[in-house]
Amino acid sequence: MRWNKENFRRRLRVTGFLILLLGGTVFLVVTDNDDGPSLWRRWTKANPVSAKTGQDSLLKQIGSIDLPGPKGKRFDYLTIDSSRGLLFSTHLGAGLLYVIDLKTNQVIKTFDDLPGIEGIELAPDVNKAYTSNWQENKIGVIDVEQMKLIKKIPTESKPDGIAYAAPFHKIYVSDERGKAEAVVDVKKDEIITTLHFGSETGNPRYDPVSKRVFVNLQDKNVIAEIDPATDKEIAEYPVGKCRGNHGMALDAEHRLVFLSCEENDLMTVLRLDTHEPIAYFPQAKGGDVIAFDPGLKRIYVACYDGAISVFQEDDPTHFRKLGDVPVQKKVHSLAIDLSNHRVYVPEQEENGAPAAKIVIFEAVPSS
Repeated sequence: MRWNKENFRRRLRVTGFLILLLGGTVFLVVTDNDDGPSLWRRWTKANPVSAKTGQDSLLKQIGSIDLPGPKGKRFDYLTIDSSRGLLFSTHLGAGLLYVIDLKTNQVIKTFDDLPGIEGIELAPDVNKAYTSNWQENKIGVIDVEQMKLIKKIPTESKPDGIAYAAPFHKIYVSDERGKAEAVVDVKKDEIITTLHFGSETGNPRYDPVSKRVFVNLQDKNVIAEIDPATDKEIAEYPVGKCRGNHGMALDAEHRLVFLSCEENDLMTVLRLDTHEPIAYFPQAKGGDVIAFDPGLKRIYVACYDGAISVFQEDDPTHFRKLGDVPVQKKVHSLAIDLSNHRVYVPEQEENGAPAAKIVIFEAVPSS
């Protein structure tokens, strides 16, 4: 079929898309058809000028940080210690953790002996950081004041995402292949219980409003709710058309969950108060980590195919896709400095050549 205007409109009506024209830019919202992402990719490929309108202005590269580890190895999660002005970046393929001073953009510490490190989470009240090392199936404990690895805690299979429930002094680690969630007491640095599910576990998040932990059960396409007071599962909530819900971010103030759906390349918005999905948008292929900037009300998804998908929360019931910002391929993760809205993105290759660096983007406000 030729992709002229009339054929495109006809196809949209058939497949169940809602098309919006705002300020000369086309936005699409998936309504009731799972073929949306492939349709979107075919249309953007055939209409490159319209598909890229305004996208290059969403994020402006302002610098980069060279890392000392081996080039061409996969990176994973990052997190920012705002009180110390530090960025923690995991280098999964190298088994390294970098600590970067955000004032100077210099690496001030490199931790080794963290095989397959994926996740990194801070427990500020006890001055510790916790890592998930899947190649040894252990949780690393780092004293952030001394910048020293002080302990390793054996866990089940492939520890991945981590969340901290600060009021309960508990770290929650998703043992992805173990289909489990390990709960660590940060005062004792011991696993006090492990919850098991009938699904691989994706990213967990702690919601400070409901004081609950939410965990992606990516095989079942549901979110599990855990009460940290008892470490019991409260309920499971379906995520609608989202398939393979791995990445998760929260807008706790407005009772929203943002999900990156790996299997069908959708970004899904779900309400925490009603536990119902309310919006779906196509994201670039290979979406992994998703993050939310509450200041700009922007949602970012790091996509393996070579893009950062960017979405806008106009208000708690209205959302739109701003675009897919081109980046290097094999990007899995990103972190946002909420004080200045800068976005940090680790890269393992540059124009096809092996690399080991973090690229710094400045967020450009959209209209």
